[in-house]
Amino acid sequence: MLGIAIGAMMNLRFGVRTSHYAISIFSALFGAAVSTRQILLHIVPGNPNGPGYGSAVFGFHLYTWGLIIFMATIGVIGLMMFYEKHFEFPKSNEPRVMNKPVMAVFALVVILTAGNVLSTFLMCGLAPCPDNPDQYIMLTNL
Repeated sequence: MLGIAIGAMMNLRFGVRTSHYAISIFSALFGAAVSTRQILLHIVPGNPNGPGYGSAVFGFHLYTWGLIIFMATIGVIGLMMFYEKHFEFPKSNEPRVMNKPVMAVFALVVILTAGNVLSTFLMCGLAPCPDNPDQYIMLTNL
């Protein structure tokens, strides 16, 4: 999902370009493939981990929501690309001046990314993550 956000932020910073949409689409395709793999791992009959991993949110597990979001992103970007007028801006490589709402979006993405990296590090350390993490390994080793 970070790759999708980077493509959108590049549109905000450098202007709308098909290459920025391509970053978002390829990121969404990769995310959809990973989400699909995770779904398929949990629908195998006789799965010792049960019918799913983690708690369900509105009836779906987070990896299923991930697939829904990735596919919706691909659809929305496809629809946005039908509107060709936004590709007619001046083709300058100069970054745009960022106003406060755009800077807030950038800051939010950076903060969420840093939080995700930190929580993953605390959960797994520098080793592969456990199959069923139920504690923060780095905090229990203190």
